[in-house]
Amino acid sequence: MKLEWLILGDFVQVVGGKLYLMGGGWDVLTVNQPLPLPQPMGVAASFVVGWNETNEQHTVEIEIANERGESLAKIAATMEVGRPPGIARGRDQRAQVAGNLVLQIRELGTYTITARIEGQEEGKTTFTVISGPLFTSKQESS
Repeated sequence: MKLEWLILGDFVQVVGGKLYLMGGGWDVLTVNQPLPLPQPMGVAASFVVGWNETNEQHTVEIEIANERGESLAKIAATMEVGRPPGIARGRDQRAQVAGNLVLQIRELGTYTITARIEGQEEGKTTFTVISGPLFTSKQESS
Protein backbone atom coordinates (compact mmCIF):
# COMPACT_ATOMS: atom_id res chain seq x y z
CA MET A 1 0.00 0.00 0.00
CA LYS A 2 1.27 3.51 -0.75
CA LEU A 3 0.19 7.12 -0.48
CA GLU A 4 -1.10 8.51 -3.77
CA TRP A 5 -1.84 12.08 -2.65
CA LEU A 6 -2.57 14.32 0.35
CA ILE A 7 -4.63 17.52 0.04
CA LEU A 8 -6.03 20.28 2.26
CA GLY A 9 -9.43 21.85 1.92
CA ASP A 10 -12.01 23.84 3.79
CA PHE A 11 -14.25 20.74 3.93
CA VAL A 12 -13.67 17.17 2.74
CA GLN A 13 -15.84 14.07 2.58
CA VAL A 14 -15.61 10.63 0.96
CA VAL A 15 -18.92 9.09 -0.09
CA GLY A 16 -19.23 6.03 -2.28
CA GLY A 17 -15.54 6.07 -3.13
CA LYS A 18 -15.67 9.69 -4.36
CA LEU A 19 -13.94 12.65 -2.73
CA TYR A 20 -16.05 15.76 -2.23
CA LEU A 21 -13.77 18.73 -1.67
CA MET A 22 -14.72 22.34 -0.98
CA GLY A 23 -12.11 25.07 -1.02
CA GLY A 24 -9.40 22.53 -1.78
CA GLY A 25 -5.76 22.64 -2.69
CA TRP A 26 -4.65 25.53 -0.50
CA ASP A 27 -1.22 25.77 1.10
CA VAL A 28 -1.25 29.31 2.51
CA LEU A 29 -3.59 30.55 5.23
CA THR A 30 -3.70 34.33 5.67
CA VAL A 31 -4.91 35.46 9.10
CA ASN A 32 -6.23 38.90 9.98
CA GLN A 33 -7.37 38.12 13.52
CA PRO A 34 -5.41 37.84 16.76
CA LEU A 35 -4.01 34.41 17.60
CA PRO A 36 -4.94 31.85 18.75
CA LEU A 37 -7.46 31.36 15.99
CA PRO A 38 -9.74 28.34 15.50
CA GLN A 39 -9.40 27.27 11.84
CA PRO A 40 -11.85 24.76 10.36
CA MET A 41 -10.12 22.58 7.79
CA GLY A 42 -10.25 19.23 6.10
CA VAL A 43 -7.52 16.82 5.09
CA ALA A 44 -7.95 14.08 2.49
CA ALA A 45 -5.61 11.33 1.40
CA SER A 46 -5.67 8.68 -1.28
CA PHE A 47 -3.94 5.35 -0.89
CA VAL A 48 -3.17 2.81 -3.59
CA VAL A 49 -3.92 -0.69 -2.33
CA GLY A 50 -2.14 -3.44 -4.22
CA TRP A 51 -3.97 -6.60 -5.27
CA ASN A 52 -2.18 -8.68 -2.63
CA GLU A 53 -3.05 -6.15 0.09
CA THR A 54 -6.81 -6.25 -0.48
CA ASN A 55 -9.12 -8.03 1.96
CA GLU A 56 -6.79 -7.09 4.83
CA GLN A 57 -7.13 -4.37 7.45
CA HIS A 58 -4.69 -1.46 7.23
CA THR A 59 -4.22 1.43 9.65
CA VAL A 60 -3.54 4.92 8.36
CA GLU A 61 -2.89 8.16 10.19
CA ILE A 62 -2.65 11.78 9.18
CA GLU A 63 -0.93 14.09 11.65
CA ILE A 64 -0.61 17.88 11.71
CA ALA A 65 2.42 19.35 13.50
CA ASN A 66 3.88 22.81 14.01
CA GLU A 67 7.44 23.90 13.12
CA ARG A 68 8.78 22.43 16.36
CA GLY A 69 7.31 19.03 15.48
CA GLU A 70 4.64 19.22 18.18
CA SER A 71 1.57 17.22 17.21
CA LEU A 72 -1.55 19.40 17.01
CA ALA A 73 -4.09 16.96 15.55
CA LYS A 74 -4.41 13.40 14.23
CA ILE A 75 -6.88 11.68 11.97
CA ALA A 76 -6.70 7.89 12.21
CA ALA A 77 -8.57 5.22 10.31
CA THR A 78 -8.65 1.50 9.77
CA MET A 79 -9.57 0.43 6.27
CA GLU A 80 -10.10 -2.78 4.39
CA VAL A 81 -10.45 -2.75 0.62
CA GLY A 82 -12.20 -5.72 -0.90
CA ARG A 83 -12.02 -7.02 -4.43
CA PRO A 84 -15.21 -6.09 -6.27
CA PRO A 85 -16.75 -8.71 -8.58
CA GLY A 86 -15.38 -8.49 -12.11
CA ILE A 87 -12.23 -6.51 -11.30
CA ALA A 88 -9.23 -7.53 -13.40
CA ARG A 89 -6.81 -9.83 -11.59
CA GLY A 90 -3.81 -7.90 -10.19
CA ARG A 91 -5.43 -4.46 -10.42
CA ASP A 92 -4.55 -1.91 -7.72
CA GLN A 93 -7.39 -0.07 -6.04
CA ARG A 94 -7.80 3.38 -4.51
CA ALA A 95 -8.91 3.95 -0.92
CA GLN A 96 -9.55 7.47 0.31
CA VAL A 97 -9.70 8.93 3.80
CA ALA A 98 -11.12 12.35 4.71
CA GLY A 99 -11.31 14.12 8.04
CA ASN A 100 -12.49 17.53 9.18
CA LEU A 101 -11.31 19.32 12.28
CA VAL A 102 -10.89 22.71 13.89
CA LEU A 103 -7.18 23.40 14.31
CA GLN A 104 -6.13 25.96 16.91
CA ILE A 105 -3.62 28.17 15.08
CA ARG A 106 -1.43 29.60 17.82
CA GLU A 107 1.42 31.03 15.75
CA LEU A 108 2.47 32.09 12.29
CA GLY A 109 4.75 29.69 10.43
CA THR A 110 4.83 26.42 8.54
CA TYR A 111 2.79 23.41 9.55
CA THR A 112 3.47 19.86 8.33
CA ILE A 113 0.91 17.22 7.51
CA THR A 114 2.31 13.69 7.55
CA ALA A 115 0.58 10.54 6.28
CA ARG A 116 1.51 7.16 7.75
CA ILE A 117 0.58 3.61 6.84
CA GLU A 118 1.00 0.99 9.58
CA GLY A 119 2.97 3.62 11.52
CA GLN A 120 5.50 4.22 8.71
CA GLU A 121 5.78 7.68 7.17
CA GLU A 122 4.60 7.65 3.55
CA GLY A 123 4.46 11.32 2.58
CA LYS A 124 4.15 14.93 3.70
CA THR A 125 2.76 18.25 2.65
CA THR A 126 2.89 21.65 4.31
CA PHE A 127 0.88 24.79 4.71
CA THR A 128 2.03 28.18 5.89
CA VAL A 129 0.16 30.63 8.11
CA ILE A 130 1.01 34.24 7.30
CA SER A 131 -0.21 37.58 8.58
CA GLY A 132 -2.63 39.58 6.48
CA PRO A 133 -2.90 43.37 6.31
CA LEU A 134 -5.32 43.53 9.26
CA PHE A 135 -3.37 41.15 11.51
CA THR A 136 -2.51 42.25 15.02
CA SER A 137 0.10 40.40 17.03
CA LYS A 138 -1.90 40.65 20.26
CA GLN A 139 -2.21 37.13 21.66
CA GLU A 140 -4.04 35.64 24.59
CA SER A 141 -1.88 35.11 27.61
CA SER A 142 -1.55 31.45 28.62
